[in-house]
Amino acid sequence: MIGVMGGCARSQNQAPAVQDAQVVAVEQRDVPVVDEWVGTLDGFVNAQVRAQVSGYLVKQDYREGSAVRQGDLLFEIDPRPFAAALSQAEGVLAQAQAQHGKAELDVARYTPLARSMAISQEELDNAVQARLAAEAQVASARAAVDQARLNMGFTRIVSPVDGISGLIRAQIGDLVGPTTGALTTVSNVDPIKAYFPISEQAYLAFRGRDAGAPAIPAGTTFELVLSDGSKYGRKGEFYAIDNQVDGNTGTVRVVAVFPNPEGLLRPGQYAKVRAVVRVEKGALLVPQRALTELQGSYQVATVDSGNHAHIVNVRTGVQAGSQVVVESGLRPGDRVVADGIQKIRDGALVNPIPFSTAEPAR
Repeated sequence: MIGVMGGCARSQNQAPAVQDAQVVAVEQRDVPVVDEWVGTLDGFVNAQVRAQVSGYLVKQDYREGSAVRQGDLLFEIDPRPFAAALSQAEGVLAQAQAQHGKAELDVARYTPLARSMAISQEELDNAVQARLAAEAQVASARAAVDQARLNMGFTRIVSPVDGISGLIRAQIGDLVGPTTGALTTVSNVDPIKAYFPISEQAYLAFRGRDAGAPAIPAGTTFELVLSDGSKYGRKGEFYAIDNQVDGNTGTVRVVAVFPNPEGLLRPGQYAKVRAVVRVEKGALLVPQRALTELQGSYQVATVDSGNHAHIVNVRTGVQAGSQVVVESGLRPGDRVVADGIQKIRDGALVNPIPFSTAEPAR
């Protein structure tokens, strides 16, 4: 009986098992804060190619989707009606010039006769006025020739910019004109624009309270994350910001430009735009897995110098990779349990194992 009672006493007085705990020291360093927005890509220039005269489309001179240069021929409109109009205008000009020549001769002939009183002054005045009218007719006819020649040139539709040509929106044989819409679009995509909305708060964080400061600080760079999750290999820079805040969304539109020499980026693509908006000096960081959430608040388990665990409430900030900024509740150098906090009781004695080298306790 005594032996049994002695065994029970020893069992009750036996020290609890010490639990292994992976710990890591709270890190203190400057943390760049990155914001992310959903952006839409668009050509630096998107030129709509339209017919400037009405006529039948007779030829397409480019391959859809190909790169074109400014001035390259894209379409041709049947030039015959415009060639006839040009010939007619040139004929009218020739008639006007002939009339002007006769009026010049009349004035030259009547002037000495009027001086010698051989004709009346009224006849000379009429000749002078006829010459002025003939000059006006020549000017009008010459303008008509210029317009006819211009219309003749408009039958050859060329690219207004360097860029990537779009698909044709008409068919050969269609009657096209200024009111029939664009025939195609040519987009200059190197560089390419990324449009994205930022909140008023983000705008104020960028600019600060200095009225003379730029809307986006000089040297700010942007990066793109494409729809497949890959990061675009070239950095972008700030280009422009809209002059007003959208009253419906509370955002202001920002434009960044990205080099695009390979043509990977195309207008209409969606991408995430990222940029460093500020730097938190001397921020305290812990691994994200060290945090546990309880009713909207966060807790960590710290380990004191005697290797006793303590559950501490903390206020968190931004995330930096796999770490999270802790704004209150910890001090630099504090040791926190990096894994398995759910198994740690407040005040429990633990066996600290460095987080960087230890495997989770089994």
